[in-house]
Formats: sequence, structure tokens, C-alpha cells
Amino acid sequence: MPQDIISENQISKVAEVLKIPEDEAGIFLKKAYAGGDVFGLSFEEWFEQRFRPFVYFLDQNDYAMMLVDALKIIATTAGTDYGSSRQRDLAQLWADMTRGYLGELAFVKFLSDKFAIEAKLAHERGVLKDFLPLDVAEVRTKNNSNWRKPKQKIAIKTTKWNGIWFDIPGDQFNHSDIHVMVKVGVGRDSLIAYLKSISVFRDKVLKEGVAVGSLTKEESEKLYNELPSFKPVPAYIAGFVSRDGKYAPLSYSGIKGRIHFKVNSWNGPIRSSDLIEIKKTQGLGETGQIIFEGIEKFAHSSGYLFNTGSLLWKIDDWKEHLKFL
Repeated sequence: MPQDIISENQISKVAEVLKIPEDEAGIFLKKAYAGGDVFGLSFEEWFEQRFRPFVYFLDQNDYAMMLVDALKIIATTAGTDYGSSRQRDLAQLWADMTRGYLGELAFVKFLSDKFAIEAKLAHERGVLKDFLPLDVAEVRTKNNSNWRKPKQKIAIKTTKWNGIWFDIPGDQFNHSDIHVMVKVGVGRDSLIAYLKSISVFRDKVLKEGVAVGSLTKEESEKLYNELPSFKPVPAYIAGFVSRDGKYAPLSYSGIKGRIHFKVNSWNGPIRSSDLIEIKKTQGLGETGQIIFEGIEKFAHSSGYLFNTGSLLWKIDDWKEHLKFL
């Protein structure tokens, strides 16, 4: 199991690169093993080749830009976009959209760093979508002043540190040429930390609390000091899949337990009937279930599914599939 492989030294090295506490780094590394990222590689090979070269940081200005871009969208979101079984309050929606936009901005930094390509993101006011078929709106080389539309549609999906599945539901896979997965280290306190950094609490909220008598000045100062401070947000370009790749049905692997079968890798299309087929193939009893590593099951019944270890990530892979370079 991953927790038996991981050493304190490995966790320390990951924490140093991501500039996060070691308990968070331990989760990140455990999920890298669980997702199959390190499969076929030594830890040092994974660390030096797949991990460290693909880490980027988003500073306070980056956060501010993406926060405002997200606010533009939710401020004009139609009721039909917001009224669903996944309904979230506006503050949560704002934070979630900001996290997604930070992943997209990290990809822009990646293109600039690795390929000298500048890119504009498709952050236009209008209808809210969870997964845009065109996240990169325009591109240009650094020595060319002319912006142009990319030759491919690129979709970018952002996950948290513990994400090991690249889940593309329905027909979304066919709407884009390239699907990119980015892990972003945005915790629950990031929005609070940013608002603190621009004095929203000290000059507005806490000052108002003192004015209405719910806080003393001493309590206000103590509460302010207890709030988290903003730190640059780390992001990891986990890899991508191409719509033109050759994917076989039932391309999975896993571990059969006493009752259930746990899927730990998948690389291609998935349908609800696939789980029935796997159950038969694995000879599970009536109570046996097909569960997925780290998540148990997915909400949708069809689409494309990839574990992070199945993603393409090498620079040569990017060069081969990014046609606008």
C-alpha cells in the first residue's frame, strides 16, 4: 500500500517543493501513489521528471484576477445555471469557480514556461458551465504580437490535492481536442486569507463588530491575528488526455477483496453496464460491489475516465499533441 512505501524524507521533499505543511504533502504523495503516477518509476524519477518540473505558484495578484473573473460570471449567472441538485450558495460557488480558474491560470504559466506560448483564457461573462469546451481562447508566441485562436479546443479541469480521477462525464470528451488536469492546493481558508490580505476584516467586518458592540478592540485584534494569512497557491500540471487517443473499452485494473472489487486504474470510456460486466468477470457474489479507489462511485452513468497514472505528461507528449505550438 502507498502508506507503506512513503517515507518521511519523501514527504519532506514534496512539502519543500509545494511549500505546504508535511501533513498536506503526505496526502498529496499518498494520492500520487494511489493514482498510479509513480507506477514504473522510482520515487526519485517521479520527483525529478514528473513532479517538480510541473509545479507552478499563483501569487496574490493572480488570485485577485481569478477571483474577479469568477465574480463576473456568478454575478450574471442565469437561474437555470444555479438551480440544480448540485446547488451551492453563491459564496461557495465563487470559491469553487476561483479554484477552477486558478488551475487554468497555472496552465497558462506552464505554456509560457515550457513552450514560450502566451495564452488568454475564455473568461467571458455569460452562461455558467462547469466544464468549458474552450478554456484557452487565444494564443501567440512571445515574439509575435498577433493573437489568434488556437487550432485545438483545450479544456482544463481543476481538482484538489486528493484528486486521483480525471472524470469527463457525458459527451464532454468529444467537445475538446485536449483535456488537461491540474491539481491546485487551495484550501477552505484561501478566500478568507485573501480577504484578510486586502484588509476586508480589519477595516470593515471587525471594525463594524466593534461599532455594534459584539467585539472589544482587544477581541477584534485577537480574532484578526487568528485568521489565516494569504500564501502563494501551488498548482501541479498532472497531465492530459487527447480525444484522438486510442482507448479500449473496459480498460481497467484493480484488486479483488473478499467481497468487493476495487478499481484503481481506468483508461478510456466508461458506461454503467461496464460495472455489471466487471462484477461478472470478477465473479462477485450478490452483495459484491465495484468501488473506485478513493471515491467509491461516480455520479454519472457514462463518459470517459482516467486515473492520474494514465495521463500523458512528458514534454514530448505535449509537443506531439498540442498542434498550435
